[in-house]
Amino acid sequence: MVKYHTDIHFNATEFTIEGLFDIPELQYPVFIIFLFIYIIIIFGNIGIIVVVCLNSCLHTPMYIFLMHLSIIDIAYSSNILPKLLDMLITKNNTISFLGCIYQMYFFLALACTEVLLLAAMAYDRYVAICHPLHYIVLMSMKQCAPLAAAAWSIGFIDSSGHAVLISRLSFCASHVIDHFFCDIIPLLKISCSDTFKVEILNYFGGTLLLATAFLLTLVSYIFIITNIIKIKSGESRGKAFSTCSSHLTCVIIFYGTMICLYMRPTASYSPKQDKFIALLYAILVPVLNPVIYSLKNQEVKSALCKFWNKFEV
Repeated sequence: MVKYHTDIHFNATEFTIEGLFDIPELQYPVFIIFLFIYIIIIFGNIGIIVVVCLNSCLHTPMYIFLMHLSIIDIAYSSNILPKLLDMLITKNNTISFLGCIYQMYFFLALACTEVLLLAAMAYDRYVAICHPLHYIVLMSMKQCAPLAAAAWSIGFIDSSGHAVLISRLSFCASHVIDHFFCDIIPLLKISCSDTFKVEILNYFGGTLLLATAFLLTLVSYIFIITNIIKIKSGESRGKAFSTCSSHLTCVIIFYGTMICLYMRPTASYSPKQDKFIALLYAILVPVLNPVIYSLKNQEVKSALCKFWNKFEV
């Protein structure tokens, strides 16, 4: 077993990120595509935030959680895409040791926060559909603020352990990260220290958080679907399902990518496969969230139309 070095500068002052591919002809076209996607992510999610803030009819827990979700989408895409764009255009693939640890930490922290927010949104839909008469009591704005604060706090505190342990690992064998950003598994793969503690924390800590949030979400939707099936009117069933269909779509995409990325041993890490899945998570999720909620949610669509009409005038 190799002992941890307490001085991080003994091991590395910077890493080299391998990136998505090594085909020079594709770098500029991919740069343009990713830049366009990043702009969509920023303006799409800012649009959701502005619409929720300016429309009093959207000042309900569901849309406050949606606003927090948009903030997360902006934050973690901004944590990854600007550096990726810089690497594509300047071909400078180096990142400082601390910069790499910070990038990994914020990515994990924001992902954990999103898991908890999605669970809170599932509970909100459960109360709205299964207990509509008690919704104001069970899910008022007073309950919404502590839930959102708890999601952010737990997400950032939970990820700090990973950052501390990884910052103490030795990277004397290689400083080349076979990924397009600093993620936990690629970093563990190039460490020459014993990574058992980090893997245990990653697997069991991550599983505990993910499983708890997933079970809460799953149980909420079991009750929601059971309640919707009992509704006799087809039109009423459609309206009830439409209130949670956008959230359910985002949950499926999010958990699908997260489980594929992290809920498995480091030995099964496949760089090409994981880069593709991580790309879906880093780009597809923040792009789709505002699109799904805008197109599949009548209240958001109405608010967007009103906002756009005011802007035109």
